[in-house]
Amino acid sequence: MSENNPFPGENNTGHIWDDNLRELLNEPPGWWRIGFHASWICVVLYTIWYPSWPLIDGHFKGVSGWTSIGEYKEDLSAIEEIRAPYEAKLQGMSAAAILADDELSSYVSASAKVLFGDNCAACHGSGGQGGPNFPVLADDDWLYGGSIDAIQASISNGRQGMMTAHGKTLSSDEVDSLAQSIVDGNVTGNALYMGKACFACHGADGKGMAALGSANLTDSIYRFAGDQLESVKYTISHGVNDPSDAETRNAVMPKFGDKLSETDIKKLAVYVRKMGGGQ
Repeated sequence: MSENNPFPGENNTGHIWDDNLRELLNEPPGWWRIGFHASWICVVLYTIWYPSWPLIDGHFKGVSGWTSIGEYKEDLSAIEEIRAPYEAKLQGMSAAAILADDELSSYVSASAKVLFGDNCAACHGSGGQGGPNFPVLADDDWLYGGSIDAIQASISNGRQGMMTAHGKTLSSDEVDSLAQSIVDGNVTGNALYMGKACFACHGADGKGMAALGSANLTDSIYRFAGDQLESVKYTISHGVNDPSDAETRNAVMPKFGDKLSETDIKKLAVYVRKMGGGQ
């Protein structure tokens, strides 16, 4: 084949394709060879220094003794050392006292963000903006009161209010009339409001009662999703957590007193209170 090589002296293999395409035998440049040998040397050193090769009874742990878990524990220990003095103070203080302390309040705002994300954001949104059928926490409208103590009680004990379904006691026209009055912000001006004893839970002024967790009907803030008018009609007809109505709205906040520590609950109470402004 070399006898028929049309490119003699070029140091090619003698294989020619498409008249002039050929494979050369030139050695790679020196810098490339140095880099190649340096790379496998680095690989060998790496596998000696760090955990690497599998063994019958485990794996080679490396001369450095490094592990990712060990590094994690060291970093966590350093963070906990920084947090320790703040956490010690929080344990002996009430949520109200923490809120009043600027330094601790700022610490809680930073440290409770993860707590909120892990335990509250799924329902209330990462910024407290609420979600379908879940209350907004980033405003000043509170069903059970927005004081720091009331918020702490809600987190610790959970909430499960109840509104009676009125679909069987009110006609469709009466339901429509009440719903329209609520959407218009003039529920107390509707004779049905007082005549059907709605005021017993929502108050004579329609602003709700924190003791019962009854909603303020005058502020145009709607917890349940969907068209406002139709949503209000549905709530009046089927109630909330009413066991006598199969189509009642379900609105239950679980209690976290058994899941979170007292300090964590105080942190969340302060975090939520600062998020919405409280009362």
